[in-house]
Amino acid sequence: MSDQPDLDTLIHRADLDGLVRRVDQLCVSRQWAELLDVRDRARAAVTTGRQLWPVATLAEYRLALWAPAAWAARVLDEASGHFSIGPLTEVVAQHHTAAELHPLIDDSVRFGFIAHERALRGETIDPTTSNPLEIPFVIQAWEPAYPLATYSDDAVDAPAPPPIDIGATNSAPNGRVSPVADQAVELAVRQLFEVWTASSNGHADVVCVEGTAADAVRALGVRAPRLRAITLGDALAWLMWAGASGAAHGRRRGAASGRFATWWLLAAFTDLSDEWPPDPGELGEAAAALRWHWWDTTPPAGQCNWPSRTPTRTTPGRSPPPTPYDHPCRYATNPAPDETCTSGAGFSV
Repeated sequence: MSDQPDLDTLIHRADLDGLVRRVDQLCVSRQWAELLDVRDRARAAVTTGRQLWPVATLAEYRLALWAPAAWAARVLDEASGHFSIGPLTEVVAQHHTAAELHPLIDDSVRFGFIAHERALRGETIDPTTSNPLEIPFVIQAWEPAYPLATYSDDAVDAPAPPPIDIGATNSAPNGRVSPVADQAVELAVRQLFEVWTASSNGHADVVCVEGTAADAVRALGVRAPRLRAITLGDALAWLMWAGASGAAHGRRRGAASGRFATWWLLAAFTDLSDEWPPDPGELGEAAAALRWHWWDTTPPAGQCNWPSRTPTRTTPGRSPPPTPYDHPCRYATNPAPDETCTSGAGFSV
């Protein structure tokens, strides 16, 4: 007996619960053609005033995640995935290889993002593959093992890098410092944290100074920062995680975009952004020559403190510290109305 009348009824009634159950059933029975039909019809129903786009989004997300490559490729188009929890180019890369997807995808830019996602998962990518980001597919020797997301039926697990124990040492600044202008650095910092500030409730302050890491943080108005030196690998892992994240309320950008944003930031920090892409070896040497620090603030007793979620980088000279954060109490105990939450992170060059 055909399921078509039942689907017709669900669509006509705009029965979201019933349609979600239908999507679940089709995934369990691996009926991919029928699942694609649900996606297509739910999308078309929007034009009749039936708000079934959540069903269309769920169906195409499940196809990208679980269906064989031939079916998954059918939803990797410009019109799909706008409301999914992460870019479908990252979702599809979890269980499908670039080699099997390449013959099925005509959009070279979209496939280039998939290739970057697969490279981060260890697949060797043909160097002649279209490369929209222009950074190498191959992870460089100076890059860390970046944190990657894992998608499930209804969620994404994107754990942050291991927390950094900053200790209890406060770093005193040298004295009063004056900000200096560095538009390239400021723009690079803001584009890395754009989702945090534009799509979530995050905030970023950027200042460049001539001085030490403590001077840079003090220029943001932080009186008693705690700083700890960290490795280049730790710094890059946290930067990439932040750049790939959707923060608390935004849509995840994906690991490929997070790595690109990190490379752009490094190039701006090291004055290598004028000609893109930078030479990987030169960029790695310049980044390794910097001194990286992690900083946060020490709250008074009774206040809620959220650990800083971004590293700090330092070399004598120009310093751009950003302070990206979502509302810290999302990650800690909700404070009473008269309490405050403090958090921050920075870079100094």
